[in-house]
Amino acid sequence: MFPVNRYRRLRKNDTIRRMVRETSLSADDFIYPLFVTFGKGVRKPISSMPGCFQESIDEAVKNAKESYALGIPSIILFGIPEHKDELGTGAYDENGVVQNAIKAIKDAVPDLYVITDVCMCEYTNHGHCGVIEKGEVENDKTLRLLAMEAVSHAKAGADMVAPSDMMDGRVGAIRGALDENGFGGIPIMAYAAKYASGFYGPFREAAESTPQFGDRRSYQMDPANRREALREISLDIQEGADVVMVKPALSYLDIIADARASFAIPLAAYNVSGEYSMVKAAEQLGWIDGKRVMIEILTSIRRAGADLILTYHAKEAAEIING
Repeated sequence: MFPVNRYRRLRKNDTIRRMVRETSLSADDFIYPLFVTFGKGVRKPISSMPGCFQESIDEAVKNAKESYALGIPSIILFGIPEHKDELGTGAYDENGVVQNAIKAIKDAVPDLYVITDVCMCEYTNHGHCGVIEKGEVENDKTLRLLAMEAVSHAKAGADMVAPSDMMDGRVGAIRGALDENGFGGIPIMAYAAKYASGFYGPFREAAESTPQFGDRRSYQMDPANRREALREISLDIQEGADVVMVKPALSYLDIIADARASFAIPLAAYNVSGEYSMVKAAEQLGWIDGKRVMIEILTSIRRAGADLILTYHAKEAAEIING
């Protein structure tokens, strides 16, 4: 006997497909990364990330306005300082590029939710995420600098800070520093399960943060590990994280699903530069329908359990979603 259940009945046309769709995608889901640098009128294309730019603050303000007009509620700022040094002093300079960008963007688009990346790699002349001693990143001495950076961002008007360094104890150190300085209401989005991934290559061009020696495998997670991610996320929650993140997203959908099943806290996932660039490269070669693949990837990240998606596709995806 032919099956009574014919699943094609609910796939017949676009209307019924939309009615029974299990996972929805909205511009509200997106956090749009911006790379800010010194100067004026600067909009330098990032060769490995078509459609993305290093922007001076005035240009970043324009981009922020466009993003908000598309319904994207939030951006995350990465800074390219004028000068780099061993201790990454530009990261916590009250007149640093990110600090000034926060002020300008919040002044121009007050309701846009401004998140800041808290890390040292863009600001150090060695490209690592902390203080170097004897050729290694010194965990505990780095915590003080990260806390200073987070407080400087809060003073400038950031709505949320997002430590991405993967130092042990950094969420607790930042939470303590924010509270002590009167910023108890500033939430922390922790890069809780951040893997030592090959998908970060284009970002390192964008942020000019390639390590000058060695790599980051001694502090970022081994891509082969799954259970360890839950321990990392659990620890960050215990230390005061308000949102936790899995990075990258596409090759780590299992980790996103594990985190969603294990924790009730809001969950973010970073659709990273290499994932973005592969889509753009294949699209330019005519091998794929780039827009369709983009939406499929973003939907898969939501389907796996992410509440928020950091993505360079944000503006393009929002335009499609908004029709």
